[in-house]
Amino acid sequence: MKVDPTELRNKIIEALKAQGFKINPHLRPKRNEKETLRKVHEQKRKEQLRLHKKFLLENLDEIKKFSIDGKNIQPDKIKLKLIEVKPDSFESRLFFWWNLVWWSLPYDKPIGRQMRFVLWDEYHDAPFGLIGLQSPPLASSVRDNYLGLNNGNREYWINQSMYGQRIGALPPYNELLGGKMVALSLVSNEIRKAYEKKYRNRKTLLKKRKIPNRLLFITTTSAYGKSSVYERIKYNSEKVGIFLGFTSGAGTFHLPQELYEELLLFLEQEGINTKRGYGTGPSRKLKLVDLGFKKLDLKNLTGTFVFHNIKRGYYLFSHVRNLHNVIQKNKRPLWDDRPFNELFTFWLERWCIPRSERKKEWKIFDSNKFFRKIQIQLNKL
Repeated sequence: MKVDPTELRNKIIEALKAQGFKINPHLRPKRNEKETLRKVHEQKRKEQLRLHKKFLLENLDEIKKFSIDGKNIQPDKIKLKLIEVKPDSFESRLFFWWNLVWWSLPYDKPIGRQMRFVLWDEYHDAPFGLIGLQSPPLASSVRDNYLGLNNGNREYWINQSMYGQRIGALPPYNELLGGKMVALSLVSNEIRKAYEKKYRNRKTLLKKRKIPNRLLFITTTSAYGKSSVYERIKYNSEKVGIFLGFTSGAGTFHLPQELYEELLLFLEQEGINTKRGYGTGPSRKLKLVDLGFKKLDLKNLTGTFVFHNIKRGYYLFSHVRNLHNVIQKNKRPLWDDRPFNELFTFWLERWCIPRSERKKEWKIFDSNKFFRKIQIQLNKL
């Protein structure tokens, strides 16, 4: 199929406007309120639900069995364990199901190194929260400036970190400040040890260089602006999440999948290699879309329309006390000692129980009503 560039350009512009963007000449959301930003992401979210509709409906009843009404939660009885998700397991299906339906920020297929964890409430036999980690973007000005990284050393150090693609609590635990517990888990000994075990004797695919199997830090971004969860999170008076600044507001979520595939055909038509996937680097899709937008003249003086101007807060969770000295002076890491069970006990006493006594929204969540609503939404797609 031959792609007409003018026709493709017009289709992309119409798709951007339909999502709630304005072009004058910069691409940006019409307003910066959270509700507007959620609506901007809604088309991509529905696209993913439609794509995985069969899986979501087939697994709905099984996932529902392990959901719990808020009124049935006894906050002081919550008992969490951290489960590493294995392929083709129940936890894998559960993780994917909730990852698709629960968040307003749409699901995006993870790239590169990947680790997934489920926080499970053993007392209530229900999923509490999810952690999805993947290879971080190779270049990020806000992160690289903070750590003093450059082209010469960036790949070596970034490959000793992970990026939190999905981090959050599930209902009704989200109303008990469960998001803080999930974020605290990022600095747990257990996640670090799981990483060390999985990536022993690993080489980078791009440069065939052996990288130490150390997890020095995890970075993540908030959905909309700064994160109230990450901003105020402390453990034993120590700040756990460090705010580094805001992202540049670039990405590809705002390009619908159908138009992305058409853009790739257009690039191939222009004689450009569009190979992507494992081994091509974590920023490959962004580079291809940026190149396609340039060729279609979807740009202004500051860059192409990969810059959607939705700024996200950038946060770093370190596993070592001397991160800058490790990176800048190659010092031996001074590892923090933060067992998951101790993090959990701290969260329960510091945040969960006081919150449960102060506010009662957590009792409102009705599992039957929630799953019925999801089923109706899916059947309409």
